[in-house]
Amino acid sequence: MTQPASNNLLLLDDDESFCEVLSRALTRHNFKIFIAHSIESACNHARKNQLDYAVIDLRIGQESGLEAVSKIISHHPDIKIVVLTGYASIATAVEAIKLGAKHYLTKPAEVGEIIEGFGKNEGDSQIQLAENPMSVKRLEWEHLQKVLQEHDGNISAAARALDMHRRTLQRKLQKKPVKN
Repeated sequence: MTQPASNNLLLLDDDESFCEVLSRALTRHNFKIFIAHSIESACNHARKNQLDYAVIDLRIGQESGLEAVSKIISHHPDIKIVVLTGYASIATAVEAIKLGAKHYLTKPAEVGEIIEGFGKNEGDSQIQLAENPMSVKRLEWEHLQKVLQEHDGNISAAARALDMHRRTLQRKLQKKPVKN
């Protein structure tokens, strides 16, 4: 992948130690790093600096990294964004790509995978298909994520749609998703 001359990269994640480690690794690959720990801070960087790349965590505290994707692209339409998450779901992956992210990776991701993700301009028809169907727990997680997306991240509205108490939904969403 050819990199633009400036190689300016925004790293948005609320985990400060993760940012430090990833920042050091990306710096070794000739990126100039701007670190943000909130969407507001990321938008400030986007307004003040020319950004070529961004690595955005899907969950920044109680905020959605999807919001950051659309805001940053509004400032830099040609930016190449990779969304990273420990809370992967089909719904958020689809939305990230629709909003303009180049790739969506689950944590932990290797630096090489992230850099390769910036160059993703097409889908991969050779990707391996799952051997087994999703588990019931994983299906529940995916359904909760889909309903939450349909209600623009509003937990109260999603809980009403699911006929579930808001706190019950919050508890379920705080758990990391099961693998399959």
